[in-house]
Amino acid sequence: MAKSDIEPETAEKTAHFGFTTIDRDEKQERVDEVFSRVAKRYDLMNDLMSGGLHRLWKDAVIDWMAPPAKGAFQLLDVAGGTGDIAFRFAARTETSSATATVLDINPGMLAVGEKRAAQKGLEERVSFVDGNAETLPFSDRQFDAYTVAFGIRNVPDIPKALKEAFRVLKPGGRFLCLEFSRVDVPMLDTIYDTYSFRAIPAMGRLVAGDADSYRYLVESIRMFPDQETFKTMIADAGFRRVSYRNLTGGIAAIHSGWRL
Repeated sequence: MAKSDIEPETAEKTAHFGFTTIDRDEKQERVDEVFSRVAKRYDLMNDLMSGGLHRLWKDAVIDWMAPPAKGAFQLLDVAGGTGDIAFRFAARTETSSATATVLDINPGMLAVGEKRAAQKGLEERVSFVDGNAETLPFSDRQFDAYTVAFGIRNVPDIPKALKEAFRVLKPGGRFLCLEFSRVDVPMLDTIYDTYSFRAIPAMGRLVAGDADSYRYLVESIRMFPDQETFKTMIADAGFRRVSYRNLTGGIAAIHSGWRL
């Protein structure tokens, strides 16, 4: 059998775990191990790694979503265990008929989010569900918006997760993804690479006692598709009017698509 005959089948069964190619079935377990280790320091490390920029980027997701200040609205936030997007949504809408469901596959991350929701008095408006982005435990056409922030690159089968996102959105519903992307500013890309591969693992070792997990997170960013490629993947899942906005020179990007 020729090499070209076996490559597609092999590709379907493998996934990237950082720079390492592994069996796709192994990826979720290994990602779970990473996030179980970093859950308690996840928000602190986000602040340190991004210099607080992740807060502005998440605000930008809500700005672009522009949820109605009044009236019923159902948000699904996937891989959002600690609640950052959901809490921003709740603050922007300030009505009991606007609710957020946070889905995450990692119990440690969900525990952090549930504790934060209780502290904010948001238990009635923000709920937490243990589930997988590739097989969402929700009905067809259930949600007005679907968000995922810095989580989709950790999903073993991204096209499958995108199709699930399309399935659970109502007609007229919107998909919004915030993810690290490709820097498009000369010199910034070199500075960013140096910072990512040298400073972030060292920071993880000092603050969270775990350099390896943060080395994986840096590598996973580099393996994620660039802005145009990911835009095509979203369109292939059925979304229309797909577009994106670069943030901070392309260090991160928000992709948007509509179920029409």
